[in-house]
Amino acid sequence: MAGERVLPIPSLVREALKTFRATQAVERLAAGEGYEGGGYVLVDELGGALNGRQLRTRAYKIMDANGLRRVRLYDARASCLTYFANNGVPDHLLARWAGHTNVKTTKKWYVKPDVADLLPAAEAWEVSQGACDRS
Repeated sequence: MAGERVLPIPSLVREALKTFRATQAVERLAAGEGYEGGGYVLVDELGGALNGRQLRTRAYKIMDANGLRRVRLYDARASCLTYFANNGVPDHLLARWAGHTNVKTTKKWYVKPDVADLLPAAEAWEVSQGACDRS
């Protein structure tokens, strides 16, 4: 299937998935033969795959319950890639993680630095100005 790829799973995510698997096992037992169990991770209590609308609705409820600002789930993709870029992950690996064949697509549409990301540039300016003042 297009867009499918194998990615390493960070330990934090791996542990969350293990916990979620245990929750799904309890739901599967409670549902009995009514459990669909199609092998998907994001499912309802009966193992049915969630569509985009259902996933958004559930995610927004969790954001609201935890006092978080609502963000589009798709923006998590850009946040992840921006985080990687800001932490030195090379462009070709960013594109591979995103499933893009063209690095330009990844950089143009998904790496979105904000003001906080620009702080190192401002600090570099201040350091260079200090060096000029001492000259």
